[in-house]
Amino acid sequence: MDVAAYLDAAPEARRPALARLRELCVTELKGFEERIAYGMPVYVRPGGTEAEIAWANQKQYISFYLMRTDVRDAFADRLAAHDMGKACLRFRNPAKVDFDLLHDLLHATSQPAPPPAC
Repeated sequence: MDVAAYLDAAPEARRPALARLRELCVTELKGFEERIAYGMPVYVRPGGTEAEIAWANQKQYISFYLMRTDVRDAFADRLAAHDMGKACLRFRNPAKVDFDLLHDLLHATSQPAPPPAC
């Protein structure tokens, strides 16, 4: 399955939000590889092996997975207003997806990660 097929399989009511989310990922994560892993679209940095971003159409939510802890920490104030697990931002209503926040998270993720602390 590819990402286009994943979108086609999503409920019609969620497709516009999912397509917009994909467009943001492709636009902001230039050079990242888009693929299906773990049953969902993921984005891997060039030369990397692990997904830094993923999203999924789930039974109750559109889920956005943000793996970089430095980005989560930098946006903690803005993320606090949302339904957020450890690395998963959940949107129950497709009409209320915060695309401005997602854009900013994706842009921050596109930047190189800071070097590890000594």
